[in-house]
Amino acid sequence: MNFLQKFLIICSGSSFELLKKTPTDINKHVGIGGVILFTGILAALSAGYALNTVFDNIYAATGFGILWGLMIFNLDRYIVTSMKKSGGFFRQFMTALPRLIVAVLLGIVISKPLELKIFEKEINKQLNVIVNRNKAELQKGIDARYADLGTPFSTERKQIYAQIDKLRAEYNNASAELEKEVVGTQTETTTGREGYGPNAKRKADLKKQKLAEIDLYIQQSTPRLAELNKDLDRLTAQKEKEIETAKPTEENYNGFAARMQALDELSANNPILGTAAIFIALVFISLETAPVLVKLIAPKGPYDFLLEKHEHSFKIFSKESIEIMDIKSEKRIRHEIEKV
Repeated sequence: MNFLQKFLIICSGSSFELLKKTPTDINKHVGIGGVILFTGILAALSAGYALNTVFDNIYAATGFGILWGLMIFNLDRYIVTSMKKSGGFFRQFMTALPRLIVAVLLGIVISKPLELKIFEKEINKQLNVIVNRNKAELQKGIDARYADLGTPFSTERKQIYAQIDKLRAEYNNASAELEKEVVGTQTETTTGREGYGPNAKRKADLKKQKLAEIDLYIQQSTPRLAELNKDLDRLTAQKEKEIETAKPTEENYNGFAARMQALDELSANNPILGTAAIFIALVFISLETAPVLVKLIAPKGPYDFLLEKHEHSFKIFSKESIEIMDIKSEKRIRHEIEKV
């Protein structure tokens, strides 16, 4: 065996001593070790990319990625080595079922960050859509909230302006009536006699009264209008400040969860991309479950028989040791009883 074969056999968790006696099984265990090794490497790359999007620090992402890859490597190695070719197929399948479930879950976990990297350009484009949509929803929510806060002020201001408009309309009506009376236009409220007579004098006094009412009301309402405008300007300033404060949060909405959301929306809106994402996940699930399936489907080989014999010899040796210890214990007890 060369160095590479030895290294891959270490990765598979198989025994060198037993494989030396079963050379026909070396290639099978080398292949299992290669699958376990590359699964760990892909897990490290996947975790490194995922953590880089979270921490935005390549050194931390690299360290955690390597740690995650080693953990997956060791877990896969344990799953494969813990499977024994003993009993019928159904018994082996039921024994392997929990390991298959764990392998499928690991395949899904490993595949997702790599899917994010593969579809990075599409995801970045969808993120812009999500960010703009979130901004619009944020703007709408803030506008609605501040509109409710400003409703009492704007309603009172409208009432004041409405009253001013009403007084101005009354003043304009009085002016029109006076003009008609002076020029001699006959209506229901004018005499039809041209000139500045008693009726025209009364209409002139009414016009002056309406003008005085306008001036008085404007004078009285100006301070309140200033307060209302100040309150509305304050709310507008608060609203703009809140929007500006929220903008960086929305614009930086590009973390791991945001990318997962973008990928989910792309998969729902684009059947081709959704199908591709499913097949990518299936590829990694296949890689993760391959060692377990190989162990399960492959016929019992020389290595398995030799391993079973080796383990069985230890079981027999253990039983014999326990029996010998029991016999010696009984002899000591009888000897002590005879002394008494």
